[in-house]
Amino acid sequence: MNTLKFITAGNVDDGKSTLIGRLLYDSNSIHTDQLGVLEKRKSNSDDEIDLSLITDGLRAEREQGITIDVAYKYFSTAKRKFIIADAPGHEQYTRNMITGASNSELIIILVDARKGVTTQTKRHASIGSLMGIKKAIVVVNKIDLVGYSEDTFLAIKKEFESLQSQLNYDEVIFIPASALVGDNIVDKSSKTPWYNGNTLLNVLENITIDNNTDLTARFQVQWVIRPKDEENHDYRGYAGQILSGVYNVGDEVKILPSNIISKISKIERNLVEVKKAEAGENIVLHFENDIDISRGDTIVKINEEPINSNDLKAWVCWLDSNALQQGKTYLLQHRFHSVRTKIKTIDQQWDINNWEFISSDEIKLNDIAQIGLKTNQPLFFDLFEENTTTGNAILIDETTNNTVAALMFI
Repeated sequence: MNTLKFITAGNVDDGKSTLIGRLLYDSNSIHTDQLGVLEKRKSNSDDEIDLSLITDGLRAEREQGITIDVAYKYFSTAKRKFIIADAPGHEQYTRNMITGASNSELIIILVDARKGVTTQTKRHASIGSLMGIKKAIVVVNKIDLVGYSEDTFLAIKKEFESLQSQLNYDEVIFIPASALVGDNIVDKSSKTPWYNGNTLLNVLENITIDNNTDLTARFQVQWVIRPKDEENHDYRGYAGQILSGVYNVGDEVKILPSNIISKISKIERNLVEVKKAEAGENIVLHFENDIDISRGDTIVKINEEPINSNDLKAWVCWLDSNALQQGKTYLLQHRFHSVRTKIKTIDQQWDINNWEFISSDEIKLNDIAQIGLKTNQPLFFDLFEENTTTGNAILIDETTNNTVAALMFI
């Protein structure tokens, strides 16, 4: 059974936490003990359970009725397993959304039927697209508060579709819903006879997500295994996760940055030898000759080499309260490999309010921009649009150790 990782996003009070709560509640995915706690929180026995409390785990979130941090929930049906990231709606917490979006394969964008597409809707749609998510579901929530109006639904659908040409989603599905009441979340609603599509859960169970096995093979060493005991005296393995593509025993590979060529002599997965392994699997690679390989080195197939450069262009989502400083040295962390870098140029900034590029000489918290960087050592990477797994990185402030930015190479 495969797993779908998705994120929910929308304005404050659009009903994200309630939507997830309804999804879990109606699909019988809430533990009995948790239901008991929710029952106790009701003012009287006739009240409905507050479904938003299922995901609003922080005390400050429960007190204010908002989502602050990204809340993760897990559930499964007979068809699929799910990992949900509930992102905050407040603009000041946009950076928290980026962490959830970076690991998601689909985004659910909630739009309040009464308010329509807002600036924050555009912001979340942009970030989801920028982070490489290809599938989107636009849930027009609170459709009950506009009398289940088809015209309202179609107007919002038309407005969002006018923005799609500037986004990189392969597929966008629109669903009219009421998370509070349960319309079109798990069960079809009789109150929207004009809607011929599927429920939210049905879409989530059946939507097709592309995997990384068709991409060029990428493996970065996370750990060098040398037991050095009598039983494994000659054991030398290189552990990590296959980021994309497929590796087979006998494949001729190149180790970067040393440019040494070798062949894979053995692949281990869960302590068992296998002939091949593919994207997403954690494995141990062995090579036919002894090579000096370190953590962060990249293993690629011959003739499938990544870009090798220390002059980089990237989209940046700024995550720190201190503004970006041109000329300052940051640490660029590319999975398990790090280099020092300076930001040389700010090429253009994305003005989310007017949906256009503008010139700027300052990048602040939650800003999105294109920048130029110079690293002190060559970096081996792919363009983000070609391989989202190896086309991203983070920037770390060396003085504070704070993660200050997310990068997508272009």
